[in-house]
Amino acid sequence: MKQKTVFCCTECGNETLKWSGRCPVCGAWDSFKEVKLEKSGGKTAAVRSAKVPKLISELDNEEELRFSTGIGELDRVLGGGAVKGSIVLVGGAPGIGKSTLLLQLCGLVDEGQKILYVSGEESERQIKMRAQRLGVDGGKIYVLAETGLNEVLSAAERLEPDLVIIDSIQTMFDADVSSAPGSISQVRECTMAIMRQTKDRGYTTFVVGHINKEGSIAGPKVLEHMVDCVLYFEGERSTSFRILRAGKNRFGSTNEIGVFEMADNGLKELQNPSEILLSGRPDAAPGTCVTCVIEGSRPILAEIQALVAPSAYNSGRRSSNGIDYNRATLLLAVLEKRGGMALSGCDAYINVIGGLELDEPSADLATVLAIASSFRDKPLGADLAAVGEVGLSGEVRSINSLNMRLTEISRLGFKRCVIPAHIKDDIKAPQGLELIAVKDIREAIRQTLG
Repeated sequence: MKQKTVFCCTECGNETLKWSGRCPVCGAWDSFKEVKLEKSGGKTAAVRSAKVPKLISELDNEEELRFSTGIGELDRVLGGGAVKGSIVLVGGAPGIGKSTLLLQLCGLVDEGQKILYVSGEESERQIKMRAQRLGVDGGKIYVLAETGLNEVLSAAERLEPDLVIIDSIQTMFDADVSSAPGSISQVRECTMAIMRQTKDRGYTTFVVGHINKEGSIAGPKVLEHMVDCVLYFEGERSTSFRILRAGKNRFGSTNEIGVFEMADNGLKELQNPSEILLSGRPDAAPGTCVTCVIEGSRPILAEIQALVAPSAYNSGRRSSNGIDYNRATLLLAVLEKRGGMALSGCDAYINVIGGLELDEPSADLATVLAIASSFRDKPLGADLAAVGEVGLSGEVRSINSLNMRLTEISRLGFKRCVIPAHIKDDIKAPQGLELIAVKDIREAIRQTLG
């Protein structure tokens, strides 16, 4: 037995023989952890000699084989369905619904598919109880409560399944690695072994991974580079909405999102999230404005709320939820300098309803109008929406896919929409939607608030 001790960066997976305070690859401080590996030379040599190089002209160039998971929103994020021979990493906070989503997948996928569900966190009885609650029964679903990597790989080799689900990778244990389950070396070596068998056997594997306090997959960053697709399950446990987002996808776009609602009997797909996110919106309340963002190929309407109140301190407090904090403070400064509003002595709170994260500049104009509406304590009107980017000079700049956004805004019953002035001639307004073209934020405030 040969034992090797290395130091591994927990952020990027870089390995060195000596400890260092700062990783030379990713620049992270105090990220190196000592890792002890024990591998037999004969086994390593056998694995390395198993593959024979082939000419690229001799390789099979058929298109990847896809199959539907039975969950439309998941298929959308995956790029049209799951790909055979691929490994998908599903990450998210504890209790967000990762295991629920994958167990529902077992019941909705084609009945002809043979499925192996491996759990290192629950017993077989617990899985059965949860499956009954979700209405998952019948089909070729085989359950294995096991944490040993060799036992899991052997079971998959004997069963020859079409789909393998492992919940979670942090509980898997490789006996050849002398470290505890969930450690950097265990997570990496287990994922590598699972990936190798997945590619060789041609089945599809979904692996659950927990996230750390920084919001990334627990374990070395190189784990995300091993897999074909990384999905993040986002949302607040206190709210019912969940968003599935692709952080990496070798077989499709990373811009698509899937929207779900957590119900008593599991996750429910939201085919039209705009209507759900706008439900319960007050009619004549100041400090609220609706905008339209593009997530992949889907336009989604989001409500931005702002609350501006006199501060009890010398400098006003700033808080934002759903919009980047630095972007929010920038818009407040532009509104004070270019819009003539004394906001420095006020507390300002900005919130996006439904737990959405808006990172698109097209939400700037709606954010500015919501802040101005709250500052003047005057409502914008329930039939008004706004789309446009705001520059540091206060100008309203153009955005992409405006026709698609306006169509969605009109479909949801809005009668007015504030847009950038210089692109009005290039678009066609939907019937019944009045376009308010503005050049800067002063004109936008004057046109909407008087």
